[in-house]
Amino acid sequence: MNVTPNAVTALIERASAEGFASWYSSVVRLDGCTSPVRLVGTSTLFDATTGEALYSFSSEERGGPLLTGCGNRRASVCPTCAALYRADTYQLIRVGLVGGKGAASSSVGGHPRVFATLTAPGFGAVHTRREHGGRVLPCRPRRTAERCPHGAPLGCSARHHGDDKRLGEPLCPRCYDYAGAVLWQAHAGRFWHRFALELRREIARRVGCARTDLARRLRLSYAKVAEYQRRGLVHFHAVIRLDGPDGPDSPPPTWASTRLLADAVRAAAGRVRLVAPGSEVIGPRMLRFGRQIDVRPIAEFDTGERLTSAAVAAYIAKYATKGAEAAGAVDTRIRHAAEFAVLPVRAHTLRMIGTCWWLGALPDFESLGLRRWAHMLGYGGHFSTKSRRYSTTLTALRTARAEHRAEQQRAALGLADRPTVTVGRWAFAGRGYAPDEALIAAGIRAAKREVRA
Repeated sequence: MNVTPNAVTALIERASAEGFASWYSSVVRLDGCTSPVRLVGTSTLFDATTGEALYSFSSEERGGPLLTGCGNRRASVCPTCAALYRADTYQLIRVGLVGGKGAASSSVGGHPRVFATLTAPGFGAVHTRREHGGRVLPCRPRRTAERCPHGAPLGCSARHHGDDKRLGEPLCPRCYDYAGAVLWQAHAGRFWHRFALELRREIARRVGCARTDLARRLRLSYAKVAEYQRRGLVHFHAVIRLDGPDGPDSPPPTWASTRLLADAVRAAAGRVRLVAPGSEVIGPRMLRFGRQIDVRPIAEFDTGERLTSAAVAAYIAKYATKGAEAAGAVDTRIRHAAEFAVLPVRAHTLRMIGTCWWLGALPDFESLGLRRWAHMLGYGGHFSTKSRRYSTTLTALRTARAEHRAEQQRAALGLADRPTVTVGRWAFAGRGYAPDEALIAAGIRAAKREVRA
């Protein structure tokens, strides 16, 4: 950030004023949040038995609005709040694999569970990086110099390095089905729901029972996260687990094995279909998953397997804080077509955004909200979701953290042994830091970058 003389002067004046320590700790507590929420109001701690007011705090005592974290999950917007969201997601996924947090017993670690990756289908040939045995292979080798109807080569003999800007770009943009790609994005969340239903049908089919009867013998739980590929399409990473009929604390039937689950996932992913309706301008699309379907068993405790519960939880949590910027898009909503001229994106991404804008104006696609989600390349679903009985919830984890902080506050006030209740009246007063607060926050972020480096 640019350090202005006024900001330095304001910080010096603040340091010499009464209550500096309280003000400083309230800024440091945010750990460098990039866009905090400013609140004005009061909080009073009462004795829950007698109703006596024990402690009161107001924003006026701080010398300005109280700051609280923005809570944004995207690392490109706020690395600090995203790190907290990533840690919570890690715990949520791990509890579903090893138990704990009051959500499941440790016996859940012995249930059949797999880590599945389901990709989007192809909508045209794109530049890709292929490796085998530690060697980088040609992108799309062809023996003949064939060309598409638009004159572009059908092959590519380049051995792309990891940061090659051509990765994910179509070999021929005019041959690429941008409308199909955008409709896949718009229906991806619905498509996952259809897959989950088909997976239950497939398991019932394999064990020879009706799906309604299967629900009385088995429960399927999952947690998933969406990740953007370089070509701008999402694919799903998911932990899928089989439990007994009462959830994670009940053992599944003896015939429910990891191999049965893995085979059923592959079969269901290959079978599920969804028709995306068309219009007078473009025809309907038959949507399916891509051919690259990866299903791996997750190791139990101390088995020496490479794909451990901790590794899976860390992998999923990493992608829970990423957005379309991983595909070269932007992280803010596009409100006017005039913004296209200044978007800092590559040509392929700009074409996908433009297709969202074009289709979003057609009455047949109005319900998809494509213009609203143009900056997400058409994907408007949640990035991380779970079934109801998979494990604990983010709300439960945040509540436990808030209660822990409240206990620390009571202990600091010497009220640890008294039953208390907090009553607060707070109102929104804006976002961001004052100039002197911004200096402190910038220093914290710089220190964290040095530690990471």
